[in-house]
Amino acid sequence: MKVKIINHSQNELPSYATEGSAGMDLRANLEEPVVLQPMSRAVIPTGLKIELPLGVEAQVRPRSGLSLKRGLTVVNAPGTIDSDYRGYVGVLMINLSKEAQVIQHGDRIAQMVIARHERVEWEATEELSETHRGEGGFGSTGKK
Repeated sequence: MKVKIINHSQNELPSYATEGSAGMDLRANLEEPVVLQPMSRAVIPTGLKIELPLGVEAQVRPRSGLSLKRGLTVVNAPGTIDSDYRGYVGVLMINLSKEAQVIQHGDRIAQMVIARHERVEWEATEELSETHRGEGGFGSTGKK
């Protein structure tokens, strides 16, 4: 799938690190470093604008290494970029560590996964089909 992209940063375009990668790294586009105090949030700009085809979304997800090593993650994970959005891609980050974390220009801050999606048409009903699980909710399929 081809996706139009405008890059107003000095960073390379998002790319897949390996043949099996689902996500592409997004990099911070900053004029000066951003210091995130513990439990504080900030929108980190990427300098990118994209034009997705109808029926496709971009999901912005945390980078596992960044989350584990530094406690930095995406607040609204996964964040969704809709196909009709034409503004700059920003990453809403939070610092879950106990010390301040500095984000520098060019840092890999999140990953972006491009995914197809369906639109539904609701069909109101009074009854749903039965399954083995039924109405079992959170944890209902775990150990017994």
